Amino acid sequence: MSDLLSGSGDSLASSKIKKILLDLGLSLLSIVIALLVGAIFIVLAGESPAVAYGALYEGALGGTRQILSTFWRSTPLIFTGFALAIPFRAGLFNIGGEGQLLVGGFSAAFVGFYFELPAVIHAPFALLAGVAAGGIWALIPAVLKALKGAHEVIVTIMMNYIATYLTIHYGINYFREGGRQALPDIHESAEIFRLAEITELPLLGNLPFVHMLSYPGLRLHVNFLLALISALLLWFLLWKTTYGYEIRSVGLNPSAAEYGGISSNKNIIISMVIGGALAGLAGAGEALGTHHTFIQGMDAGHGFTGIAVALLGRNHPAGIILAGILFGGLSEGGLEMQFAGVPAEIVEIVQGLIIFFVAALQMLKYFLARRRAKGEDE
Repeated sequence: MSDLLSGSGDSLASSKIKKILLDLGLSLLSIVIALLVGAIFIVLAGESPAVAYGALYEGALGGTRQILSTFWRSTPLIFTGFALAIPFRAGLFNIGGEGQLLVGGFSAAFVGFYFELPAVIHAPFALLAGVAAGGIWALIPAVLKALKGAHEVIVTIMMNYIATYLTIHYGINYFREGGRQALPDIHESAEIFRLAEITELPLLGNLPFVHMLSYPGLRLHVNFLLALISALLLWFLLWKTTYGYEIRSVGLNPSAAEYGGISSNKNIIISMVIGGALAGLAGAGEALGTHHTFIQGMDAGHGFTGIAVALLGRNHPAGIILAGILFGGLSEGGLEMQFAGVPAEIVEIVQGLIIFFVAALQMLKYFLARRRAKGEDE
């Protein structure tokens, strides 16, 4: 009996490893194909793919400064990837990361400039304001979905527009200083910790490798560390807690979950609020760590790019970290490509191709699995 249980356990572990390797292989294959097809567009633009991709590599990973800048650009993408992935585990498609990021950034910046508080509480308070705002913004479509059956895709898309124009009209038009499209600058006490500031601390500044953070103008801030911590917490939540089991059960089969005593409505709301809160944290980090204010267009498409990050990362926290760094590297390296004479749109094309081939290969995997299952039934 024990041998039988041991064998079934080994078989289960083996199937999990095979699935992980297959997902990883499909993601890597989609990236390779996207780069190859992207090379065709580079040639059509009259440039050399070797020069273009060489510049992309140098701009993203060519040195310590470039790597740290890639991490900085990846930070909001990781959070918006989480914002999609957690609701997706409950069977929802949260397209509202863009709006949740905006209201989170606006709320954090408002707390940052409107209140005067000691530094020890001002920055955490402003961050929490952004988290709360993003969560509340996601709560609205969650409640409509749970109680009225309103489709979350339609509602969250509409709320992206509402968030955009609310933050512009009631924020920037009422509180802006001078002619710039932004809120007043936040107080210094509300600015979150930039990692370059570690070098100025008495004890930590003398530690090995800390000098690598001492580049002038480096904008990597503490939100990147929070993204890594969030990945660990989300993994623990989803796979090591009852709440995570319930969320995943609802996503796999809502009817079976309800039959087993799991409330679909409760988990719809919980997963959406968690996702919205993480998108709000992305916006708060941009406002308090990057711009030190809320500016029009601060989202820069992070919410929608986060969808691609979540898809490429297979909606797993670790995968999203890696996918976020990849897209952050494409963004940072794209600047170097422009200096090499390659059109900026090429990077956008490569990003789009990655998304396309991720979806295409996933569809191919799905149809092959169905065909195999049909063959076994016959």
